[in-house]
Amino acid sequence: MKVDMDKIYKILRKHVVKYNLPVVDMIEMKAQDPFKILVTTILSARTNDKATRQASERLFSKVKKINDLEKLSAKEIEKLIYPVGFYRNKARHLKRLPKAVKFGRIPDTIEELMKLPGVGRKTANLVVAIAFKKPAVCVDTHVHRIMNRIGYVKTKTPFETEMSLRRKLPKKYWLTINSILVTHGQNTCRPISPKCSKCPIEKYCNKVGVNWG
Repeated sequence: MKVDMDKIYKILRKHVVKYNLPVVDMIEMKAQDPFKILVTTILSARTNDKATRQASERLFSKVKKINDLEKLSAKEIEKLIYPVGFYRNKARHLKRLPKAVKFGRIPDTIEELMKLPGVGRKTANLVVAIAFKKPAVCVDTHVHRIMNRIGYVKTKTPFETEMSLRRKLPKKYWLTINSILVTHGQNTCRPISPKCSKCPIEKYCNKVGVNWG
């Protein structure tokens, strides 16, 4: 079955509004600060939204701007962000961030962002899209899984999915597709036992590799 991405996008965009936004999108709505969006995105890797939100709030109660990170030791940062995943590594990355960022300006390109400590391709894409509203395709496990499950792409890794989406997904969807699919993936299209019977796009999905476990 050919995938009608236009219809799927329109349906999901309306459907996910009843759920909480991913934590990075919530930070963007509250702060509209590229620095805070970058830090929250770094913290969110391998961490659920609740833990990320709480860690971000504790950290930002002490850190208002990027240079404030220099005033804290790595151990102090660890205590503020615990129990996010890999909190010790993330604390070291955050401690190094002020010296890595030129003139205190958060870069607005994927290439520049990936030179910063603790920033991989997924994080860079998300920051470019959310903080700077520039076209970028952020592919995490949810986007990778769902795009393959509905049959829009046939890829083995998130990187392959990103490259495929850059080629075929209309740019008008790039800025918002991540938050929509992450929300859908957290609440309905789960890795194991997806709620297909309650999914609003069930009849448009090829259900590739669906495992009801």
